[in-house]
Amino acid sequence: MAGNFWQSSHCQQWLLDPSDLVRERQGDFAIVTEEDYQKLFIFFSNFIQVLGEHLKLKQQVIATATVYFKRFYARNSLKCIDPLLLAPTCILLASKVEEFGVISNNRLITTCQSVVKSKFNYAYPQEFPYRAQHILECEFYLLENMDCCLVVYQPYRPLVQFVQDIGQEDLLGLSWKIVNDSLRTDISLLYPPYQIALAAMQMACVVLQKDGKNWFAEIAVDTDKIQEITRQILALYDLYKTYDEKKEIQGLLAKMPKPKTQPSR
Repeated sequence: MAGNFWQSSHCQQWLLDPSDLVRERQGDFAIVTEEDYQKLFIFFSNFIQVLGEHLKLKQQVIATATVYFKRFYARNSLKCIDPLLLAPTCILLASKVEEFGVISNNRLITTCQSVVKSKFNYAYPQEFPYRAQHILECEFYLLENMDCCLVVYQPYRPLVQFVQDIGQEDLLGLSWKIVNDSLRTDISLLYPPYQIALAAMQMACVVLQKDGKNWFAEIAVDTDKIQEITRQILALYDLYKTYDEKKEIQGLLAKMPKPKTQPSR
């Protein structure tokens, strides 16, 4: 995404304070624990990823959809809109904003039905309950809640530039995967994309035993922020060690705050 990040709505309106996130989530935390809340968001981030891949979307589009999803629930309770409805709505909007091309409503609904049935039946034994009109209504609500701030800067572009600058192209694959993993956390709501890219690259240097100390020492960056991002990604990996999504997710979805009215499944 070209343009000036520092003058964008992403920078000026959508880099949030962690205390604001906690405050907005207090209603949901009264029903589910903070850890369970994170597990739910890991699940729905995975759902967006798989849905996007089945629609053959670029990773940039999938990442933007995931950020939209997180932005909505940064300001709203889970009971405002069913995440199973918001997820494909975010995919639809992101595909338009990232100029990927419009996904037809029928194709989106059919893909949702197929993905829920074949990939997520351990979470949803019944079929996908929503239709095109639900997604179109949800899209207006999403736009309103994000105040039409639709431009999202992702870490992928600066990551490619940093890897080229450090001169170690073999860092890109693992760094890219770490950036993708960061979408399962709140990092995209809290830190500028270039800092996320640097944290991912630094982690890749450690794993691949590459010496990047001199390069990192020469760049003017807030190292405390990089370490904070690294800690959050490592905490995600620690959670993965004990989280069995296929066993736990039905119980978590049953506890999750829900809208008062839902379509019959």
